[in-house]
Amino acid sequence: MPTARLTIDPHFTVGAINRRLFGSFVEHLGRCVYDGIYEPGHASADSEGFRQDVIDLVKELGVSAIRYPGGNFVSGFRWEDSVGPKEERPRRLDLAWHSTETNEVGLHEFSSWLDKVDSELMLAVNLGTRGTLEALDLLEYSNIRSGTALADQRVANGKTDAFGVKMWCLGNEMDGPWQLGHRSADDYGKIASQTAKAMRQVDPSLELVVCGSSSAHMPTFGEWERVVLTHTYDDVDYISCHAYYEEKNGDLGSFLASAVDMDHFIESVVATADHVKAVNGSDKTINISFDEWNVWYLDRYHQVDKIEGVDNWPIAPRLLEDIYSVADAVVFGNLMISLLKHADRVTSASLAQLVNVIAPIMTEPNGLAWRQTTFFPFALTSRLAQGTALSVRLESDTYTTEVYGEATIVDAVATHDADTGKTAVFLVNRSQDEATTVTIDISALGAVAVLDAQTLSDSDVYAKNTLDDPERVGMQVNESAVVGDGSITVTLPAVSWTAIELG
Repeated sequence: MPTARLTIDPHFTVGAINRRLFGSFVEHLGRCVYDGIYEPGHASADSEGFRQDVIDLVKELGVSAIRYPGGNFVSGFRWEDSVGPKEERPRRLDLAWHSTETNEVGLHEFSSWLDKVDSELMLAVNLGTRGTLEALDLLEYSNIRSGTALADQRVANGKTDAFGVKMWCLGNEMDGPWQLGHRSADDYGKIASQTAKAMRQVDPSLELVVCGSSSAHMPTFGEWERVVLTHTYDDVDYISCHAYYEEKNGDLGSFLASAVDMDHFIESVVATADHVKAVNGSDKTINISFDEWNVWYLDRYHQVDKIEGVDNWPIAPRLLEDIYSVADAVVFGNLMISLLKHADRVTSASLAQLVNVIAPIMTEPNGLAWRQTTFFPFALTSRLAQGTALSVRLESDTYTTEVYGEATIVDAVATHDADTGKTAVFLVNRSQDEATTVTIDISALGAVAVLDAQTLSDSDVYAKNTLDDPERVGMQVNESAVVGDGSITVTLPAVSWTAIELG
């Protein structure tokens, strides 16, 4: 049986955990909005047409901030289409996902929905087909209380108080050739700097996110970050990272080690940002907004879902509706471990996406809403990871992967809340064949007890929750977690994710 040891000490800190680390992402894509959060004809729909069963699940998930309205969608979006009387809003072609956008749900409706789920709005501006002026118009409409044409238009549209949006994304994936308005790093850096400077003339306290690479595997990765930050370092607070992972060609071993790649991605972007900081002689630090991350079977999208045809522009088609397995959820939980391990620099993150589209929550029109396997590690981590992320001193057996080389069988992180005295430990076992025994040195915590220990695993690592069997997979109490003399021992099943709460 493989073994691992780790040491937890509240003095071994990474950094304070920003609650925005548990954010998500709603894009006008597929059935995320329509038939997802919004379905007026559903039995649970409230007076605004929002599904109450989905609202309840989003609140259970513990999402802190939601990036909106895209994504690739935003690079062709005219925000003016989404405000004012619904019956007067135009229908538009969405070139990003080859669909028709009805604009039934817009800025006002989405803000109201955010109030229902207790989440913060993170708004993206279109720097693909539009520019600085349109971004300023949206900022004026959203954040100026009254007394200007656009602020008064918002009031006339029913929102007396300003939306008060603090965090803004300056476009989306502008390094990608698929993006409307795709630009070179130099050209994007210039318009991002101009737009950021202009927005700060309205409100210097805004928190601004500049586009980093849409993947660590882009041919421009690294150089893109350096050039963009050279233009924008003094103007922004964050640079974005995007990363998606999928099992390819039956290589489960490499897939289970996906967080190795995420770790490297984060550390490379941090190194590049700090290089620009040094060159500039700046005392300001740029942090990371990892505002798209998930398991996504992108190959399936290109082979099955992709819509084409000049006369084929469906409304809310079924796109990117991946149904996640236990193995997917274990990788997903490991990605959350990676984010926490870098909590000093990753201070915002957005799970992409929230409902139906590569999402932890699925719905059926006029039917059920249910939790995917990935729902569980997100909900537990959001609830338990409080206070400060800790650097655990990990010793683990290793295995060899085809894609990432040598990887530890166990990966782990811990968090500690000095106010409550509670500590949480998150662990993943990447072994496909064997349970792993982990010994955790907790002597630095003093006298503590195991308050809860739960594990996500299954004898079938490809088991899923589906419409026909929505509760096939769930968390299970791990009764092996035992406190000894200054330590805890716990057995992790093969291909599993575990959360332990101590207090």
